[in-house]
Amino acid sequence: MITRAKVGDFKPKAYHTSLDVIPSLPISVKDVVASPIWFTAMTEEYNALLSNKTWTLTSLPSQAPLVGCKWIYKTKLNADGSLQRCKARLVAKGFNQTEGIDYAETFIPVVRHTTTRLVLAHVVASRWFICQINVFLNGDLTKRVYMQQPPGFTSTDLHLVCHLHKAIYGLKQAPRSWFLKLSSTLKHLGFRSTISYSSLVVKFSSIDTLYVLVYVDDILITASSETVVNGLIASLKSFFTLEDLGPLYHFLGIQVSRTTTRNMHLSQTQYIRELHRKTNMLDSNPQPTPVISSLHLQQFSLILCCTYLF
Repeated sequence: MITRAKVGDFKPKAYHTSLDVIPSLPISVKDVVASPIWFTAMTEEYNALLSNKTWTLTSLPSQAPLVGCKWIYKTKLNADGSLQRCKARLVAKGFNQTEGIDYAETFIPVVRHTTTRLVLAHVVASRWFICQINVFLNGDLTKRVYMQQPPGFTSTDLHLVCHLHKAIYGLKQAPRSWFLKLSSTLKHLGFRSTISYSSLVVKFSSIDTLYVLVYVDDILITASSETVVNGLIASLKSFFTLEDLGPLYHFLGIQVSRTTTRNMHLSQTQYIRELHRKTNMLDSNPQPTPVISSLHLQQFSLILCCTYLF
C-alpha cells in the first residue's frame, strides 16, 4: 500500500496564533474615531471611493428616492489565524430600493465549489500557476441612484446627497452590473464562457491556455505560464481597480496550502476557528468525531429523528 508518507508528501504544518490580539469590531462611527486602526481603514475606503469617481455631490431631485448607507467593519485574518488587516466598507442600504424603479435584474452566475475543486485538480496535475485577485465592485449603473453622504465624512452642506455613477456594495443591482462589466471586458480580451459553467471563462491559444474563475469580486486566474497570468492582471488593471493577492491561499472559506511535492492541501481550519470565536467556543474540548462513535441508530430512532427535523 502506497501512502503519502512513503512518497514524502506530508500535510503542511499549521502554526496557530492567539486570537486575543484581534481588535474588537466597532459598533458605531464614534467608536471608530477613538480607534486609530479602524479610523485609518475607514479613511482608506473613503479615499478609494473618491479616486474611483463613484459619486458626485448634488442636490436631491424632487420625489427622487434616497438610499441610506452605513459602515461595515471586518477583520481579515491570515491562514494561521493572525491579523492581516482591518477592513472598513461603505455599504448602501439596498433594502430601501424598490424593484422596477431603482433596479431590474439582479441575478448573476457564481462559481460552484465542485468547479473550483475540478480546476484545482487540473492545476495540480498539470503543474499550472494559479493566483487570486480581488476586484473593487465598480459596475456602471444604468438607473439614477441617490445615496446619503457617508457617516463621518459629510460635507459642510448637509442637504447634498451622493449621485452614484458606479455601484457599491449593498445595492441590489451591484453584483449584476459588475458581472456584466467584467464579462464584456473579458470577452474583449478574447475569453469565452464555458458551456457547463458560465462563471468559468477560458482562453485558448497556440501557446498558452487561461482559466478564470469568478465569484462576484473574488477571481482565480490560472494558466500554464506565470508570465501569461501576470500579463492578464496587468491588462485588467487598465480597466478596473484590483488587488493582486498573489498565489492562491484562501478562497470561499477554503484554505489552500502547498505540500513539499507541489500538491495542494485543502482545509477549512480558519473557517471553523472563526465560527468558534463568534460562538464563544474557543475553550471547548475537541472531539475526534462530530457524533458519538458508539451510537447505533435503529429504524425507529431514525424515523423519529426525521420527524423532529421536518
